[in-house]
Amino acid sequence: MDTQSPDVVIVGAGVIGLSIAWELASRGSQVTVVDKQQPGKEASWAGAGILPPANLKSAIDPLEQLHGLSHQLHEQWAQTLLEETGIDNGFKKCGGIYVGRKVGEAAFLHGAMRALPDDGITVASLSLNDLVELEPELAPLAETGGIRCSYLLPDEYQLRNPDHLRALVAGCQARGVELITDHEVTSIILNKDKAVGIATDSKEFHADNICIAAGPWSAQLLDQVGVTTGILPIRGQMVMFNTQTPLLNHIVNEGSRYMVPREDGRLLVGSCEEEVGYKKHTTPDMIHELTEFAYEILPQLKDHTVERTWAGLRPASFDAFPYIGHVSGFRNLFVASGHFRSGIHLSPATAIVMTDAITEATPSIDLSMFSTLR
Repeated sequence: MDTQSPDVVIVGAGVIGLSIAWELASRGSQVTVVDKQQPGKEASWAGAGILPPANLKSAIDPLEQLHGLSHQLHEQWAQTLLEETGIDNGFKKCGGIYVGRKVGEAAFLHGAMRALPDDGITVASLSLNDLVELEPELAPLAETGGIRCSYLLPDEYQLRNPDHLRALVAGCQARGVELITDHEVTSIILNKDKAVGIATDSKEFHADNICIAAGPWSAQLLDQVGVTTGILPIRGQMVMFNTQTPLLNHIVNEGSRYMVPREDGRLLVGSCEEEVGYKKHTTPDMIHELTEFAYEILPQLKDHTVERTWAGLRPASFDAFPYIGHVSGFRNLFVASGHFRSGIHLSPATAIVMTDAITEATPSIDLSMFSTLR
């Protein structure tokens, strides 16, 4: 047993766990983060880094407030991380374009976009000429009648997941957070209604507070202490092209699929939602499907190379709400998991409210809707 225990042990060094650690450390807490591998190598790394627009001022329910607060914080966090670590996380106010190619898709898109101004989100309907002016490389698709409608959301942003995670790791280390890697957490150590530590495959770690932020693996740990959640792994697959110079200026979205341009010419294409358990590997059929989607939007991609493909396991929940806050029945056990496709986007606000809860401050957002009792 360690002679001096930290204030908090966090299980999971993904974007949620690292963000909580970074925020806790800024308020003077001694924090240890434990992960079975190197930090940020699961779903946090695998995503595309899309930050969809949200407005805190008009947000009513707690989930909307969580989105709004995070969207407000991302630029500030990017700047602070750059100042503290020298690492640029790729935050960019690029805007997002949403297109509908089929009749049903167009009808759904029209309805969804009409509702956004009521939420304080700026939306602009684009004519085909407007679209081509913003994205000249979409001209072949637009001119052949392949796009029925399109909209611009100027407040959709992006960051680059691997760079953001590198910045968080460096930021945590600069603030004195202890990062323990290659230790798989096997159980939570209890003393009646108190969590006193965690056990790994080779060592125990004790702390005043324990926070489970292990993505889809959170469910397995909480099950051991009699807390059943609806957290489950949902696989997503990705394709990355290297076009040398960017073909797109904005994120382009169609339904649940997207194309995200990076400034170095990489183009990320995703994604899918597959309930296959803990199988984290790509499949030829899905990679072909995503590649064909990319070719349909940008036929000129056929002249460029697929540089890499990969898959990740997102932590979904049964009702699309993450689990955030106290674990019911335990005084000092906390959870932050189940963010599904919004882990990167919701990470700053999750870190703020989780730090409030752990340090016994009053969170600015009501966490009851994120409870394990719901």
